[in-house]
Amino acid sequence: MLSNRKVLSLAALLGLREQARAAGKTVVHCHGCFDIVHPGHIHHLEFAKSLGDVLVVSVSADPQVNKGVDRPLIPDDLRARSLAALECVDWVYVNPDPTAMGLLETLRPDVYVKGREYERNHDPRFLAERDAVVRQGGRVVFSSGDVVYSSTALIGALSHPERFYDEKLTRFRDRYSLTAANLQAILRRGRGKRVVVIGDYILDRYHLCDATGVAGEGPMLSLRPMQERDYDGGAGVIALHLAALGARPTLISSLADDELSAQIEMRLQSQGVDVQCDHGRRQVVCKHRYLVDHTKLFKVDDGASTLGDSQLEGLLAARIVAAAEGADAVIFADFGYGMITSGLLDRILPQLRPRVPLLAADVSGKQSNLLRFRDMDLLCPTEREVREAQHDFSSGLGAVVWNLLGTTGARQAIVTLGKQGLVTFDGSERPLPPRLRSEYVPALSPYAIDPLGCGDALLATATLALAAGSSLEAAAFLGSVAAAIEVQEIGNHPVTAERMLGQLHHRDAIPIAA
Repeated sequence: MLSNRKVLSLAALLGLREQARAAGKTVVHCHGCFDIVHPGHIHHLEFAKSLGDVLVVSVSADPQVNKGVDRPLIPDDLRARSLAALECVDWVYVNPDPTAMGLLETLRPDVYVKGREYERNHDPRFLAERDAVVRQGGRVVFSSGDVVYSSTALIGALSHPERFYDEKLTRFRDRYSLTAANLQAILRRGRGKRVVVIGDYILDRYHLCDATGVAGEGPMLSLRPMQERDYDGGAGVIALHLAALGARPTLISSLADDELSAQIEMRLQSQGVDVQCDHGRRQVVCKHRYLVDHTKLFKVDDGASTLGDSQLEGLLAARIVAAAEGADAVIFADFGYGMITSGLLDRILPQLRPRVPLLAADVSGKQSNLLRFRDMDLLCPTEREVREAQHDFSSGLGAVVWNLLGTTGARQAIVTLGKQGLVTFDGSERPLPPRLRSEYVPALSPYAIDPLGCGDALLATATLALAAGSSLEAAAFLGSVAAAIEVQEIGNHPVTAERMLGQLHHRDAIPIAA
């Protein structure tokens, strides 16, 4: 196709630029994201072409589009080809740099065209671009701006933007060879892996109720209890996910010395978990959730943090180091109930690092601290947890995660974004490069019945995949599949290897957002 031949490498672009200069032709340059090419773009580009003989358009590469985690909507190669299909556009280049500054220095266009909104813009990035053009003898011209549209506004107005996720997921899987067969092989290699899970056990108790009306004594909902259901949560369900996927998990946690704790231990052991818990808590941590139909009305937390005890901390550290001997991975799950302390981590992390190939961690709750987990191979926090840990609520996500990996020494991170999916960040290169390699994965479930535990499913599955030798991207995708299965049911349910395989083959056969 002619449009494909217009999309050039940097070397080819600069070669044609020299030919145009020798022929005395005027080269005009436009730069932007061009996520959805709309009438405003067409008018802008036609105006630019009217100013010279050749119009070159540079397109920001996907990693450089800082307009939200799910942007750009259209991958850079398709955006480039869409622009190349326009008659007024002569050459197209996908620019891998954050701004057009470097390209302007080498391309040296005669005219650089920007939108009218830049005429009084004092952004240092644009000012640097303008100075580079003028310094090379070119001029900067602003288009009229009389036809105004916004790709961001148009995308925001789409009623079903998730329909575009099919293309993103297909390209993501193709880029990293994430076929069902390859993913199945990873799950198969994970069977029998020894994984130690350290953290707070939580009992999630669901109170299923019927709403009988509004209470007579005040404006509050009146409920009639119908049924109670108990689910293993916290570090307990992480161990259960691992067992269901075929691994050999050991759970090191803290329970009480009572009948309920005994039942919990027996239940976990019957499902393939090696339970090594002390019984120093006054009671099992229990979170009560009250539901009407599938709607959670409120939650009551019942259970206090354990008090620090240096002697017990030493015994716990010895137990962890012994259990980790010969393990393929260790997962820390800190839910803020006092089991994982800074003192404990100071004792065990220097001993675990040379003994265990893979260390992973996640936190939840106001009392936990993500920054305490040093030298991890994988961190799996939410975006909110990353920002709260560093008290940074304004910087871009990439910058916040860069600071997190730099501060903690962690090598990789999978940051979950709720309904928007997740982003992977690879910080294994040291010192950290100025920009981390990242990949966005949309949520694989179109809706959630109950989001409880989807992060635990992702953490368990992704860690096991990495222990089985997978790439970060394959681990994140498998974790996303497990999370998508988990959110479709009320309560915590261990995700089995069989259900994972069923989902993988189903997704290969049917469009994801159909």
